[in-house]
Amino acid sequence: MPSKSSRGRQPAGHAAKHLLIQGRVQGVGFRESLRYEAEMRGLTGWVRNRREGTVEAVVAGDAREVQEVVAWARRGPPSAHVTDVHVSDVCGTFDTFDRLPTA
Repeated sequence: MPSKSSRGRQPAGHAAKHLLIQGRVQGVGFRESLRYEAEMRGLTGWVRNRREGTVEAVVAGDAREVQEVVAWARRGPPSAHVTDVHVSDVCGTFDTFDRLPTA
């Protein structure tokens, strides 16, 4: 994970989720759209493509807003076709929402 993450206790009402998004999610503007959705809601974290064809992200901030982005990720932008989203809890806070290099 990026070094901007800080571990430890998270503030009340804060959530951080790790997403692994499968389907036709590369080459369709998914990363930029997810970054926009997160920033529009005041969230932080990161998003990147994975070599095996998935998109991976961590979204952190207000728990309600995080859930909104998770729901959005299940649909994605108009040209995407999402087949599955694995969601897990993670700890961490971030300063910004970054688009990372492919891993």
